[in-house]
Amino acid sequence: MGLHTRAGMPAQASDLTNIAQLVSAYFVNDVDPSQPEQLVSFGTSGHRGSAFKNSFNEAHILAISQAVVRYREEQGITGPLMLGRDTHALSEAAYMTALEVFIANGVDVHVQVDHGYTPTPVISYAILRYNEGRTQGLADGVVITPSHNPPEDGGFKYNPPHGGPADTDATAVIEKYANAILSAELLGVEAVSYVEALASKHLHQVDWRQNYVENLDTIIDMQAIAKAKLSIGVDAMGGAGASYWPLIAQHYGLNITVTQADVDATFRFMSLDKDGKIRMDCSSPYAMRSLVALKDQFDIAVGNDPDYDRHGIVTPTEGLMNPNHYLAVAIDYLCKNRSWAAETAIGKTLVSSAMIDRVVAANQRTLREMPVGFKWFARELQAGATAFAGEESAGATFLDRSGKAWSTDKDGIIMALLAAEICATTGKDPSAYYQQLCEQHGTAYYKRQDVPSSAAMNQAFKAIQPAQLQIQTLARDAVQSVMTQAPGNGASIGGVKVCTANGWFAARPSGTEPIYKIYCESFVSEDHLSLLLNEAQMLVSQWLQS
Repeated sequence: MGLHTRAGMPAQASDLTNIAQLVSAYFVNDVDPSQPEQLVSFGTSGHRGSAFKNSFNEAHILAISQAVVRYREEQGITGPLMLGRDTHALSEAAYMTALEVFIANGVDVHVQVDHGYTPTPVISYAILRYNEGRTQGLADGVVITPSHNPPEDGGFKYNPPHGGPADTDATAVIEKYANAILSAELLGVEAVSYVEALASKHLHQVDWRQNYVENLDTIIDMQAIAKAKLSIGVDAMGGAGASYWPLIAQHYGLNITVTQADVDATFRFMSLDKDGKIRMDCSSPYAMRSLVALKDQFDIAVGNDPDYDRHGIVTPTEGLMNPNHYLAVAIDYLCKNRSWAAETAIGKTLVSSAMIDRVVAANQRTLREMPVGFKWFARELQAGATAFAGEESAGATFLDRSGKAWSTDKDGIIMALLAAEICATTGKDPSAYYQQLCEQHGTAYYKRQDVPSSAAMNQAFKAIQPAQLQIQTLARDAVQSVMTQAPGNGASIGGVKVCTANGWFAARPSGTEPIYKIYCESFVSEDHLSLLLNEAQMLVSQWLQS
């Protein structure tokens, strides 16, 4: 898929979403449950859609919220539900709808004081803190966010009592119930007015922001950052955590300059992503162009997407770091500077860089290689069995300094602050740190290619079996393994991964777009990476057509 001619350029008026029309479509448009694209569908990060496409409308949220209530009853979850949202326009509308349903069903709902925006990791943190020491009356949560998706999109995620994203056992049930409710024209949905919801005794306003900020020193060496007097730049991207950064700076005495902190549902301050769309992806050099331009003004600069579960790290020596590079740095640094129990593992998604494998081995830790989706890490993080979990799309979290779970969902704030801690304690920015890892373990060349696809082609990935794949060599190297299941837990990866001694590729369909993704990595050269990618493209095309 080619690069858009205006990628990285500032958004223009013609690029902006008409927010009034979008919100009107949310409340007015009818949903046709006979159309598959208008049904509720939980992918790796919850249900996502757009009111313009009749895939994220009031009917969807009424149905999903009622389905969550029914799921909670079946599971015996009787504690409060932590409800948060990001700054997308549809998040605001869906927040109101969800609150109307939860309150009508007698669910105790906790929200941020003054109905402020709440980052995804803060909801996870709040669930874990509430449930600590409890065996009954456990809390769960809902985060209303489409993450880094464009302004016209909406999203709805459910987090059970372990605090992280729900696994398929839960989302399949919620999805089934929600679609049944849609098909029955919302029969069985209980809802009060928004005014009634706000006045209900079941609604509790909690200052999650203050509590989260005041406890950051239990996971990050905030004193070291303050002592080093670092100059820190933050691109708040108009997201749910924008108000957190000034509070962090004040509480810990840090020199933080925050840009783009104002909430604007059009996100007009963004530069266009690689495909010419406004997308608040802090791992994209095109979306992060404005912060990269300021890299020489700060010792370290960071950015987060609208729900703050992702991180972007900008250094003076490199600009925007490749997410895989920063994951490797974070893992190596934490393994050397945290007294976590020796038996705790390091987790990564199987499409993340093999540099991580080498770093983990050098630190004499066990690697847990999982399918794509942070839900696979949640229970192990909660139990303290996994010390760090990360994915190549710039999301990660880790245990606190005492070895206790901080969050079981991705946390862009702590990953951003960790970059500052690394600068403060090593005297090197993370890019310089990564170069040392390359000197020790070799240079990794990594690329992801998005290939236009169809629903039928994406469905065909499920039929691929290792025994059917007759492949002995890849990019002139002997094939060592062909897998359709993740080594860490034996779960299906939804595609295929092929490994040699010098490189690997993986292919899997997107759960939200008509594309499939090919990930490749070489430890030889850029030319070898190109050869590997070309062969991977031909092989995958053959497998899908056979």
